[in-house]
Amino acid sequence: MKKTSARYARGRKKLFEIHGKRGMDAIDSLGDAAPDLARIVYEWIYGDIYVRPGLDMKSRQLATLSALVVMGNVRPQLKAHIRGALNVGWTRKQIVEVVMQLAIYAGFPAALNALVVAREVFKEGAPGRISGPHGNAVKSRVGGRKRVRI
Repeated sequence: MKKTSARYARGRKKLFEIHGKRGMDAIDSLGDAAPDLARIVYEWIYGDIYVRPGLDMKSRQLATLSALVVMGNVRPQLKAHIRGALNVGWTRKQIVEVVMQLAIYAGFPAALNALVVAREVFKEGAPGRISGPHGNAVKSRVGGRKRVRI
């Protein structure tokens, strides 16, 4: 399948919506060693699965975060999807609550490790996160609706 298929283009667009340039660069960097894997990520994961109509993007990110927290050994992907969750409208507080809920099922070590990763993302001022100078909530308008991010 050629690189410029509709699935490939659709997948690149969806990945960019969630992860921005940082995500695109990460997948594009696979091209040297594993171009087929990069193509599969764009076409199948983001071009077929992430665009399905059954769930909104916030729900998809919740499912993804939950799976990654439970796996417990996927720090780079967890970091990327925490950023993605912030980009699609999850708040810091909601992400922490999800991880706390998962401590019941994934265990404390997985939850604690996930919270360490989340703190790192929160400290770096991940794209999509809007906060005041002291980390307080700031109102923003995204997708035509008002929301408060913490």
